[in-house]
Amino acid sequence: MMGTSISDPCIFRGFPDLIGDTINTLTSESGHYLAAVDLGSNSFHMKVVRVIDGKIERIDRIREMVRLASGLDEHNCLDQVTMDRALDCLSRFGERLREIPPHRVKVVGTNTLRKADNANVFIRLAEKVLGHSIEVIGGQEEARLVYLGVSHSVRRCDGQTLVIDIGGGSTELIIGQGYEPRYLESLFVGCVSQSIKYFSDGKMTAKRFRKAITDARLTLEPIEKAYRKSGWKMAVGSSGTIRTIGKVVMNHQWSDDGISADSLSLLQQAMIDCGDVGKLDLEGLSKDRAPVFPGGVATLVAVFQGLKLDRLWPSEGALREGLLYDMHGVKEHDLVRETTIAALTSRYQVDRHQVERVVGVCRSLYSQAESAWGLDEKNSYQECLMCAAQLHEVGLAVAHSQYHLHAEYIVRYSDLLGFTWSEQGMVAALIRAHRSKLDVDLFAELGDGLVTPMTRLAVILRVAVLLCRGRTNDMLEDVVFSVEGDAVRLQFPAQWLEQNALTLADLKREKKYLNAAGLSLKIASLY
Repeated sequence: MMGTSISDPCIFRGFPDLIGDTINTLTSESGHYLAAVDLGSNSFHMKVVRVIDGKIERIDRIREMVRLASGLDEHNCLDQVTMDRALDCLSRFGERLREIPPHRVKVVGTNTLRKADNANVFIRLAEKVLGHSIEVIGGQEEARLVYLGVSHSVRRCDGQTLVIDIGGGSTELIIGQGYEPRYLESLFVGCVSQSIKYFSDGKMTAKRFRKAITDARLTLEPIEKAYRKSGWKMAVGSSGTIRTIGKVVMNHQWSDDGISADSLSLLQQAMIDCGDVGKLDLEGLSKDRAPVFPGGVATLVAVFQGLKLDRLWPSEGALREGLLYDMHGVKEHDLVRETTIAALTSRYQVDRHQVERVVGVCRSLYSQAESAWGLDEKNSYQECLMCAAQLHEVGLAVAHSQYHLHAEYIVRYSDLLGFTWSEQGMVAALIRAHRSKLDVDLFAELGDGLVTPMTRLAVILRVAVLLCRGRTNDMLEDVVFSVEGDAVRLQFPAQWLEQNALTLADLKREKKYLNAAGLSLKIASLY
């Protein structure tokens, strides 16, 4: 049965300042701080919390209406006025985050930064004023984090929960149970994009609402049937749009609890009767949200129609709360990545035994080189290498010829839960670089300071794949891998090279590839 009764006890009436035993509590030393920043397409949010005895206490929360999506021009570039407005906001956030260690701060960008062609330019400037790194996350990863935040903001219910999050440029729809999402979708429709498209001059008519709703329904149509078939006991909405709609319909007594389908119709009709966004006088609607409110209402009406919803309960939990729980729950986050990799290798029928061989050799080579090459400065380097080692053969399911290019494409453009876009790009780049010509320019696209460490990781992966090319269980031991700057030295047990002529031939060819990339490889035997 879809929807739930008005008296359903499973909903929190708001997100409490101190989250108690009703949710999955954090376990950590008392008194340390965590911060999450969500660079949304409509608003920028920052939340700072303190972990006390396994629970989180809200210390600070700031929201500013930046409307990043409205700054995209016809070439999908952010204009200077919008970037300046966003940077001003982030400079204020940066003041509050100045004393919090970087490993306890998570900053993510969503749909607009996924779309903007000049996103890298903005991110470089934003990181300077904010004082922390910014990661862009994919749509499904955003949906996972939204669900994580919402699921910690409502009491557990038997059965599945539908979560709806209407952002500025995208809408996330998730069905899950407990803290585990089961269906994740991110659709390219949101309150800012729909308002710009159908209500840019502020005029609100029945015809415009019909067009905006129909457009959103067309985006929603491919998943409607599957979602309705899965079903849910409770429907919960996050995001400022849904919370504002909830306040308005309750304040005007169009609903006695949550957002009902009838109350949403009454709200839509009231807006049509008003006719102009500038004249809207709805209790609970702020002036800064009013310009994007029609697009948000139209999107929610489309969701109600498409999923045949009767009622929806607003929740205070959202992406930023999901970031906080995900940041703290390192083990759980790692499990998400492991599940993602396992699903991908299973889907493309990757040879599990070969993966184990390559991963084992990568781990050995990395441990010998990490200090001399400075790879131990960031834990993410080893994680990136191991992910690439596990996924480097997914392209064989497409074709053996140029399989590394097929694998790169699959990894770069798949929805990989647990990975940011930059992490996904790093893994994809390593996979592309693991055989044939080593093009170090490939790593320049990843960002400042990554060319050298990524090149060195690629060398490790290339050598590991080469040494495992025979695909036998006779694991090679006692290989000495020593490095100094751009010089690499491989030393093998006595007579091993003479007994493995094919591997020696591969190593000689690899030496030429590395020389062309500005590195040297020396091959020797141990006596």
